[in-house]
Amino acid sequence: MLMAMENDSSVTEFVFMGLTEQPELQLPLFFVFLLNYTATVMGNLSLVVLICLNSHLHNPMYFFLFNLSLVDFCYSFVCTPKMLMGFVSEKSIISYTGCMTQLFFFCFFVNSECYVLTAMVYDRYVAICKPLVYAILMSPRMCSLLMIGSYLMGFASAMAHTGCMIRLKFCDLNIINHYMCEIFPLLQLSCSSTYANELVSSLIACIVVIVSGLVILMSYASILLNVVQMSSATGWSKAMGTCGSHIITVSLFYGSGLLTYVKPASAESVDQGKFFSVFYTLMVPMLNPLIYSLRNKDVKLAAKRTMKRITI
Repeated sequence: MLMAMENDSSVTEFVFMGLTEQPELQLPLFFVFLLNYTATVMGNLSLVVLICLNSHLHNPMYFFLFNLSLVDFCYSFVCTPKMLMGFVSEKSIISYTGCMTQLFFFCFFVNSECYVLTAMVYDRYVAICKPLVYAILMSPRMCSLLMIGSYLMGFASAMAHTGCMIRLKFCDLNIINHYMCEIFPLLQLSCSSTYANELVSSLIACIVVIVSGLVILMSYASILLNVVQMSSATGWSKAMGTCGSHIITVSLFYGSGLLTYVKPASAESVDQGKFFSVFYTLMVPMLNPLIYSLRNKDVKLAAKRTMKRITI
């Protein structure tokens, strides 16, 4: 199917405009994002290894955190290496097939992360609002089903986006006003109707908002009501401490996503979109390990134990 689409389109490769066209910023940005990339890979890989090696982290909360770190770890390989190459080369070129592949994995990991975050907040809701039946509701089977569902939803979204994209024709324009193969910058280059793509994008966005957004909002509303009714200051502090990291992550991820896509279509908004997309594609995956580990006693204890094993 991909080869057939290459024959229909006169464009066989795309050129990225990148994050900025100012030559004097290329090298400094290369080192900034190289540090970001290294921190993202090392931070998420460290969390994955710590959770695997330490049995006291083998519970639903850390199972979901393991999956979030795994998604962010894999996600970091989708667009950052190509972006870094663009900073130090005259032209950042990607083949048609490479572009569609990048688009697929970008959509897969972004949508999967939405549902993993949703599963995480549901876990916190059950832990705080229904503690007596927590072990039953969040059994290993249920946790596995939630993660399988998250990845299946991500896969279905990625297939829908990529399937619609490879049906489009690209005639002459091949310069993508972005640092990666993103949906809307690609649609601007097509010389065929993009109505189906826009419809699919709107439908998937609605599903994410309805399924993910409503579950998150309703869960936090229930948690807030439960916390307000707590007479113990210790219980209130523990409940908010448990949810604090997740609230920060959700706010950063969904906030930057909304700022990227909910905007008027103009040249200025495209540049603003590139800027905001840096947050959910590059900054959030780097910050997640820090957010979940800096104030987490269990993770700190696991890190100390693991270091002792290595040094002994």
